[in-house]
Amino acid sequence: MNHKINIHEESARCLFCADAPCSKVCKNGDPARALRAVRFGNDALAGKWVEACTESDLEAAENACIHYDRPIRIREIVRELPAPPKDGKLPSLAIEFCGVKCENPFFLASSAVCTNYEMVADAFEKGWAGVFYKTICMQEIREVSPRFDAVHVNGARGDFYGFRNMEQLSENPVDMDFDILKRLKQNYPTKMVVASIMGQQEDDWVQLAKKAEAAGCDAIELNFSCPQMRLTGMGSDVGQDAELVTFFTACVKRSVKIPVIPKMTPNITHICEPAMGAVLGGADAISAINTIKSVTLGQGSEVSGHQTGSGYSGRAVKPIALRHILAMVKNPTINHVQFSGVGGIETWQDALEFIQLGCRNVQVCTSVMQYGYRIVEDMICGLQNYMAERGVSNLADLVGEINNMFYMPHDLDRDTIVYPLIDRELCIGCGRCYVSCSDGGHQAINFGADRRPMIVGTKCVGCHLCRLVCPTGAIGVSKRIPKKN
Repeated sequence: MNHKINIHEESARCLFCADAPCSKVCKNGDPARALRAVRFGNDALAGKWVEACTESDLEAAENACIHYDRPIRIREIVRELPAPPKDGKLPSLAIEFCGVKCENPFFLASSAVCTNYEMVADAFEKGWAGVFYKTICMQEIREVSPRFDAVHVNGARGDFYGFRNMEQLSENPVDMDFDILKRLKQNYPTKMVVASIMGQQEDDWVQLAKKAEAAGCDAIELNFSCPQMRLTGMGSDVGQDAELVTFFTACVKRSVKIPVIPKMTPNITHICEPAMGAVLGGADAISAINTIKSVTLGQGSEVSGHQTGSGYSGRAVKPIALRHILAMVKNPTINHVQFSGVGGIETWQDALEFIQLGCRNVQVCTSVMQYGYRIVEDMICGLQNYMAERGVSNLADLVGEINNMFYMPHDLDRDTIVYPLIDRELCIGCGRCYVSCSDGGHQAINFGADRRPMIVGTKCVGCHLCRLVCPTGAIGVSKRIPKKN
């Protein structure tokens, strides 16, 4: 049986090299850029970077691949790419946030990806629309080493789905950071520059806020959410106390004229409580979420033989971040403010999910730490292409468009069923669906000597575990029909 290559699995093997050798030897295209497009959800566009490549170009690129295992099957991937769309006018991604017009919704999150002038300037040049600069505080910050750990899939290296960090706040002197922010706004006036600040006492918050305004910042983010601050009364200690959130938000609002954006902690049962406190204090927008308190025990992650709990991020936390955003946008006391979404965003599809729930921009950190600022190119072109295909000309029209889809669990339809449907052309007879249904489902799949799975309709409850474990995408969905009594 001759099976097609899975271009997503194969492109995920790519190391996304700096100064990629495969593209350096390719005379008529950029295969590394095409591979990155597939990895970050732009298969429909990937072909344009290899459209002019000859077979010898692609063979040379494959031979130049420096993968530690085996070369990426570039030629086979290219053969499976759809024809790229014809060049045409793409919609603008411009959107207003807190009264500031932003060229697109993609921002750097307050973190290690934006700690000095050169880093942020480089990100702006590559297409990022704004920055929530790494949090500035009055206290001396001394970081530990190592301070990062990652959770990989099956012992793989390099590409991780969960990331733990013990990073605290900016180590720069306060005046140095505000000078950096001032120069960034002066040199990049079309970019949105947000100062993230954290105080311990009321006077700290007020002083830092006034310095941010004097530096020309467009807005101020109040970090009520860092989970690993070593001093009491800072970070998520504040974000878990709605009264403190209200108090510090209000004192900053009284001190400055620029917008104020409290950042919520996910380390709480009901995020709407501090969010309502922020709104009561006069917040113009809300950022959510910061990292989630966690413990990882990766090899070599200890500090002088000791471990601690710290923040968790990466693609694994996206569903949790979306849950918190949904809770706030569904709350009538909160949903009149604007939202900035944070947590697990790697692709334009991830960003779109936050936007469709109600966010007017998204902040990115962990995926930049893995793949660099260049991923914004894939986010921009992917979202533009999606809008063009849907005929949407204004990004703001997508904000919150799926909110009405969400019901309480007890209100969902329980009178109909959707059965799984097996595509015999794609099925390879591995039996994964049979094993999972037998041991974790309803024993509704027969699997005989011919290695052909068969759905037993009288037992199937339409849970779709089989569809989710199928490695070839051979199991789809049938039409929704009424349940039989």
